[in-house]
Amino acid sequence: MYKLNIKELIFGGAVKTAGGGAWRDSIQAWLPIKNIINGVVITRDNRFIKILEVLPVNIYLKSPNDRQNIVSSYAAYLKIAPDSLQLEARTLPADTAAYVDRMREYAEAEDNECCWEMIEDNIAQIGEGVASDAIRHRFFLIFQYEAQMKSKGHSVEAIIQRLNEEADTARRYLDLCELEVLEPRFSDDFILKLLYEIINKRTSQRVKLPEGVFDMTTAIHGIYE
Repeated sequence: MYKLNIKELIFGGAVKTAGGGAWRDSIQAWLPIKNIINGVVITRDNRFIKILEVLPVNIYLKSPNDRQNIVSSYAAYLKIAPDSLQLEARTLPADTAAYVDRMREYAEAEDNECCWEMIEDNIAQIGEGVASDAIRHRFFLIFQYEAQMKSKGHSVEAIIQRLNEEADTARRYLDLCELEVLEPRFSDDFILKLLYEIINKRTSQRVKLPEGVFDMTTAIHGIYE
């Protein structure tokens, strides 16, 4: 496996956005990549890269038998995985605002007064900064198109389809490992937001991408006719 991380693999040294000129009204005005199509990143040096986010499993809570099955299934996947496969974990501050919003939804639907009070107490504690030092982890699988994948044709569409087939294979094997691969509704938007957060780790925590930027991908919101 390569030792590069997501940022180095996709952007290399090009971490500044163009800000206009030839890239005006395109995704390249915001990110130093060519495009995002069907959840696949096309880099400026014409590589095709797939990023999958994986929800982890606590293997220590599993029975010895289940642990063995998880390890065996993962080892089986590594044998057929792309040569360029990379695994990366990113550590970020916890999104307490999203957590509080979710807890408020639970509180509104809660009929039991004692449970409702416990939820409200939890919300109050978060608001008092109890979770200010909390962190969250995100885990990713990243791989790129390789000649041995042999897409049916050498068109952009064929290569993207082949990469997405590799992603489906990964999902099947990781499901046996009890690992869930996230399938965002709008894959292009998901990748755009992720790459923005990678380039602008601090800024992205307070400045969100404007809604209009999501229309700059090849098709609006990842939906293709």
